Amino acid sequence: MPIDLSNFEDASNHDLPFSLVRATVDQAPVAISITDLKANILYVNAAFSEITGYAPQECIGRNESMLSDQRTPPEVYRELWGCITRQQAWRGRLLNRHRDGRRYLADLTVAPMLNEAGETTHFIGMHRDITEEYLLQRQVRQQTLFLETVVASIPVSAVLIDENGQIVLDNLMYKALASDLKVEEPALLFLKLLRQESGEEWSDFWHREKAFRNLELRFDPGGGRPSRWFSCAGQWFRHEEGTVDGFFSGSEKGYLLLTVDDVTQQKKQQEQYRLRGLQALMAEEEKLESLKETLFAAIHQIQGPLNLIGAAKNILDRRGDDAGNVALRDLLQQVIAAGEASIGTLEKCIPHTDNHAFKPVNLNQVLHDAITLLTERLLASGIVVEWVPTPVLPSLRGSENRLRSLFKQVIENAIDAMAHSRQRELRIHTWTRDQLIHITIEDTGPGIPPGLRTQVFEPFFTTKASSGRQHVGMGLAVAHEIVNQHNGMIRIDPDYHEGCRIHMQFEIRQTQPERSAKVSHG
Repeated sequence: MPIDLSNFEDASNHDLPFSLVRATVDQAPVAISITDLKANILYVNAAFSEITGYAPQECIGRNESMLSDQRTPPEVYRELWGCITRQQAWRGRLLNRHRDGRRYLADLTVAPMLNEAGETTHFIGMHRDITEEYLLQRQVRQQTLFLETVVASIPVSAVLIDENGQIVLDNLMYKALASDLKVEEPALLFLKLLRQESGEEWSDFWHREKAFRNLELRFDPGGGRPSRWFSCAGQWFRHEEGTVDGFFSGSEKGYLLLTVDDVTQQKKQQEQYRLRGLQALMAEEEKLESLKETLFAAIHQIQGPLNLIGAAKNILDRRGDDAGNVALRDLLQQVIAAGEASIGTLEKCIPHTDNHAFKPVNLNQVLHDAITLLTERLLASGIVVEWVPTPVLPSLRGSENRLRSLFKQVIENAIDAMAHSRQRELRIHTWTRDQLIHITIEDTGPGIPPGLRTQVFEPFFTTKASSGRQHVGMGLAVAHEIVNQHNGMIRIDPDYHEGCRIHMQFEIRQTQPERSAKVSHG
């Protein structure tokens, strides 16, 4: 905007004395100079001398170009002169040279000064040395670029998340991960699972801003795609916000740098070794289960006749103390005592399961193990498996070995049930709802008649023929027992008519096994 000099011609018409205006200009902290139309210097203030190094007597009468440095492009000066010639103010940055030869960056404003006729008579220039400010800005930009470059070059997926859960920055590896998993923001999904997996510890991680590392997560994409494993690490830091609101009081915000490393290949190698161990472990457990079945069956077989003998003894007791009755009664009592002693001996031989080794268990993993261990049988039987796990499943606190046995028993029953079916399909689904983990195992066998849906969970009941795999009828009874130990529910879905659907549900992260059973037989 042009400056009208007529405002200062008659100071007597103003409340502000002209001498005060002159003193203000002289003492202003901004370098001020007034030139003629050819940019010859007519006046400079004290700040001008301080910033440029030139005393008034050294610069008055000389041209403003004395400050110019050749590194300033000519087109900048052309733009400057074009504006002020059109009586427009110009503002920009020039590279000037100090009297001692060093260069500094000037933030300059040049405006034409007009008389009453609207003619330009002088130019006024005002500039500041912004070299340090510019260097600081460059440093901030370089640090930001450096941070972005470091994050981009990290060989794992990295994402910066603020304390409100908003994603601020990510790298190419993270974008590729999101595309690969077909999840819009995997970090938010992983944080949700980490919160579920860590429980109360997550409150420390998040609210107390504690670092964590090597927290492994399993992701099951479904759709026939293999499971994935990721190792997560997090580091908190605080950063002062660059807003005017925090100018006096300060304003900091917390950020979490989350890194996610795909460890699927390492896990697959570990899985191969683990599955070999599981096969040996399951074989041993099957031997123990077979021994338990045999011992239970023996006890059952002994208990039946003992009950009959006990009934006969009771009859003799009611007949009185006839000599013949007394002798027979004593003999029956000896038989009962011997039988009970035999049952006691057999009960001591039954292997007991340790129900106290409960830990967080991923049921997707355990189900996957059961399917893998039975792969040969499934292929030999021509059964097509539809495995539809929920991608992220919270942990259940339980016995991994017992739960694996549970699912193996149920799947083996399904395989046996489909032995004579033309269509052989096994469908396994997992999902969560209402703080419960749900599992369904469906087969296309003949199904279980309504009248037998309670009996199949009872000991020594079996619908299997005598040929083939030999059982004494403890398969689903064992499954029933394991579900009870985990305070769960198991039932046969009465509304499913395409075979048999067994539905199980468990409370998420229950802390300990309970004796009371929450089991329904449908």
